[in-house]
Amino acid sequence: MKIESNEQYFEVSFDKQVLLALNISDSEFEDCEFNDCDFSSAVFARCKFLNCSFNCCNLSLIKIPYSRFFEVSFAECKLLGIDWTRAYWPSFHLDSELKFSKCILNDSSFFGLTLNELKFDQCKLHEVDLRDGDFSNSSMIYCDFTNSLFMHTNLHNVDFSESTNFNIDVLENKISKAKFSRFEALSLLSSLDIDLVD
Repeated sequence: MKIESNEQYFEVSFDKQVLLALNISDSEFEDCEFNDCDFSSAVFARCKFLNCSFNCCNLSLIKIPYSRFFEVSFAECKLLGIDWTRAYWPSFHLDSELKFSKCILNDSSFFGLTLNELKFDQCKLHEVDLRDGDFSNSSMIYCDFTNSLFMHTNLHNVDFSESTNFNIDVLENKISKAKFSRFEALSLLSSLDIDLVD
């Protein structure tokens, strides 16, 4: 099925579509599946994605101005260079139920967003901007946070079990009740200007 602007799609499965630099506006997708699709550099403006799933899709460099995501899951997707701050995140829905599993989200921005109970599982998050965000009660397990930015970030009760390569200043971020693997937790001490000895 062809994807067009100003349309409503309900329980539609989009398979193996290659729509590079697609430009769609004001369309709604509810209970839809996207499988093996390539939407690289596409623009989804003022669209709604409700209870949708993306599987093995390439969504790198998509633009999502004023689009809304609620109960959306991404599995084994490439999501490079996405500015998630451009989407519409209503203040009355602090938990948008976003789930990412085995995804690559390098060079993306979640700056200043409130996304409680966000789920990252076995994801690569290199150079991702998480500053000034509120991600309390989230699960970020088995992830690689190489060169990602945390500053004034609310990480209360976040589960970082088995995640690696994070650089979180314990004085500049809220990490109460957060969970870390024992060995990786040692990296948190680097911000305290102390020497560790065996």
